[in-house]
Amino acid sequence: MSNDVNPPADDNPSPTKRRYDASRRRRAAAETRRAILVGARRQFLAQGYAATTMPSIAEASGVALDTVYAAVGPKPVLFRELIESAISGTDEPVPAEDRDYVRAILAEPDPHRKIAYYSAAVRAIQPRLAPLFRVLGEAARAEPELAALWTEIAERRAANMRRFVGDVAAVGGLREGVSVEEAADLVWATNAPEFYLLLVEERGWPPERFEHWLAELWIRMLLP
Repeated sequence: MSNDVNPPADDNPSPTKRRYDASRRRRAAAETRRAILVGARRQFLAQGYAATTMPSIAEASGVALDTVYAAVGPKPVLFRELIESAISGTDEPVPAEDRDYVRAILAEPDPHRKIAYYSAAVRAIQPRLAPLFRVLGEAARAEPELAALWTEIAERRAANMRRFVGDVAAVGGLREGVSVEEAADLVWATNAPEFYLLLVEERGWPPERFEHWLAELWIRMLLP
């Protein structure tokens, strides 16, 4: 038998090739999803929830309509993704306990610095979240799914504030006459997107001033 006969072709790609292709597909999918979220955010902020259509989101994102549904989902799901991404500061929702600033707060032994870390986090989050929350508040009056989202986020924030205040109280105590529940409600009210919009957008406060004032308020009202 001749030695120059070519061996049969290997129909199965190598593991290295498969890993490379999978990685490339994941990157492409992530870039598409990011483009959709950017386009959707632009549309929602410019037109409001009701006036924004899925075809307009697809056009603003530079993708086909079917791609929007496949990559993210229908309009209520897409808006939820925008809210969750704005809270986490990433392209994907991140549970509270896995966020960098939450870990820093929990690891910090000084209650003043815990509060300073959190006021800085609020300042970083609100420019992303507060404009969307304005849209959410308007849409929640007519859209049951968004009304449920509004309530869910409010309750989640309240629970997170009880954990935050409990952590502060554990290392520094609270001022006399202030309970964990009362202190948590105070933080919940003053870290709200609506509060940020009132002071920064309507009254023209620089975000830096808002951050420092928030920390000073919480320190005075919460700590001994």
